[in-house]
Amino acid sequence: MIIKCQDPDVCVVTGLVELAAANATQVRDEIRAALPPACTRLDLDFSTVTFVDSIGLGALIALHKTLRSRLGTLRLLQPAPDVRQVLEMTRLHHLLELIP
Repeated sequence: MIIKCQDPDVCVVTGLVELAAANATQVRDEIRAALPPACTRLDLDFSTVTFVDSIGLGALIALHKTLRSRLGTLRLLQPAPDVRQVLEMTRLHHLLELIP
């Protein structure tokens, strides 16, 4: 996983393959620790994510809450069809911004 903060307001996370019980807590904690105080937009590149389980969904909700407390936004970029389906079935697509 690579976390880049190109400017103080926007950070981008790439290199995720899955967000599941095995790594969700670590991913959440590493992202939170890397966010500058002024960051109000977090973009997670989901184009390479092939699997998300309930623990991974919980990590996404926690990151969403972190950004919302800063009046910011969590965006998921290019989620694969299977991952998008999970987000839609759990209705998280209404909470998180999905970018085609």
